[in-house]
Amino acid sequence: MSTFYGRERELSVLKERLDSRVASLVVITGRRRIGKTRLIEEFGKPLKTLTFTGLPPDDKVTAEIERDHFARELQRELGIRGISSDDWDDLLWQLGQHVQQGRVLIVFDEINWMSTRDPSFLGKLKTAWDTHFKKNPKLILILSGSMSGWIEKNILRNTGFFGRISLEIILDELPLFECNRFWGNQTGRISPYEKFKLLAITGGIPRYLEEINPKISSEENIRQLCFRKEGLLFREYDRICTELFAKKGKTYLNILTFLSKGSALLSDIYKYLEITKTGAVSEYLEDLERIGYVARDNTWHIKDGKVSPNSLYRLKDNYLRFYFRYIAPHKNTIERGATLSPPNWSSILGLQFENLVLNNRKSIYHFLQIPLEDVLIDNPYLQSKTSSRSGCQIDYLIQSKFQNLYICEIKFQKDPIKKNIISEVDKKVNALKTPRGFSKRTVLIHVNGVDESVEESNYFAKIIDFGTLLTTHIP
Repeated sequence: MSTFYGRERELSVLKERLDSRVASLVVITGRRRIGKTRLIEEFGKPLKTLTFTGLPPDDKVTAEIERDHFARELQRELGIRGISSDDWDDLLWQLGQHVQQGRVLIVFDEINWMSTRDPSFLGKLKTAWDTHFKKNPKLILILSGSMSGWIEKNILRNTGFFGRISLEIILDELPLFECNRFWGNQTGRISPYEKFKLLAITGGIPRYLEEINPKISSEENIRQLCFRKEGLLFREYDRICTELFAKKGKTYLNILTFLSKGSALLSDIYKYLEITKTGAVSEYLEDLERIGYVARDNTWHIKDGKVSPNSLYRLKDNYLRFYFRYIAPHKNTIERGATLSPPNWSSILGLQFENLVLNNRKSIYHFLQIPLEDVLIDNPYLQSKTSSRSGCQIDYLIQSKFQNLYICEIKFQKDPIKKNIISEVDKKVNALKTPRGFSKRTVLIHVNGVDESVEESNYFAKIIDFGTLLTTHIP
C-alpha cells in the first residue's frame, strides 16, 4: 500500500463515527483518482472491513452479471459458498446475517456502477439498511463513488435515504503542502519551479502524484506519463470517458473541450454547442462541477456581497486541460508506439498556475492573515463593461465582511517579474468599481521570483511565492 498523505480532517470526522451509539451511513464522493478508496482503507485498517466494488461501465455487463460478481465477493469476504445471486434482497440479507454484532465496516465502492443496471438496487439497499444493517449500533456502511451528480440525485436527494445519512464527505485535491511530500527525501533538492511544471499537469490528484519519480526531471516524468502509450496519463482520459460518457453521449466532451481553452460564460457555451438554451446543458455543467472537473466562478455585487447571474465556468482540472491541448493531438502517433518529448506548452502555464492557487485558497487566507470566518466571498471576478464603467477581469478577488478587498494577481512567468506588473495591476484596480468605504489591497502570487524594483515599490500589500505555498502546512 502506498504512503498515505494528508486527509487529516476527513479521517478525523470518520473516526468520530466510531463513538456514535447508532449505526452510521456515510457517503464519500470525488473525481476519479482523488483517493476515496485509499482514505477508506486508511480508516478501516483497525476494523473488520467488508468491501464490495461495482463492475465498470460495459455494455456486456448485465444486472445478472453484476449480482454474480457481488455474490463472489460476498463469498470471499464471508468465507462461505453457495450464495444465491438471483435477487439483491437475498444477497443483502445474507450480508446482513453476518454483520449483526461487533464493530464492522461495510464498503460499497463505486455504488453508481452497482446500481445503474438494476433500478431496484437502491430501494432494496434502503430496505436492507432499515431491517438488517442499522440494528448493529457499531456498524458503519460507506457508499462511495466518483459520479457525484448521480449520487446527489439518487442517494442524497432520494426520499428513501432521507434522514438516514450520517455523514457526507466530498474529497477535493490535496493542498500543495501535501503534494510536496510526494517528492520524498528529494524534496529539498528540487526547485519549486520544477515541481510546478509537474503539478501544472497532475494538480493535487493523489494517484497521479504517486507516479512522480523524483530521480528524473519533470520533463522526463511528463514524457513517460503522458507521451508514451504505457503512461498512466496517456490512458487516463479514456478511463474517464468510459465512465463519464456512458449514458450522456458527447455533450460532456464538447463542454470540456471548449473550457480547455479558457473560462466562459454560459451563453458562450451554448453558442459553442450550437444549441438553444436548455436546462440539460446546465445539468451537465452541474454534474461536471460535482465531480470536480469544472468550477463555476460566481461574480457578485461588491456593495452587498450578493451573487449575480454573471458566472464564468472554468476547467479546474489541470490534467484534462493538458490532455485536450497537448496529448490528444498526438494520440495516434503515440498509439503506434512513438515516445514523444513534451511540446512547448508554456501558453497554458498561466491557466494551470491559476488553478493551483484557486484550489489552495486556505493558504492564501493564511498568508494574508484573513480569518476564515471573515471571508464574505471570493472568486475570480468579472466586471462587465457598461456605459458608466470599464470592464475588467481579476484573477482572484477576496472580499471580507469588513469591507476589505484583496485584489490578487496570479502571475506565471519563467523569469523574475519586472516592475511593469504594477501598471498592469493598477489598471484593473482603477477599473474596479467599488462603493464608498471599501479598502483595496493588491496581492501578487508568483512562481519564479520578482525583481527588486517590485518589492521596493511597496505597491503590493503582500507578495506570495509559490515555494512558500509548497512548504507551509496550514492546519
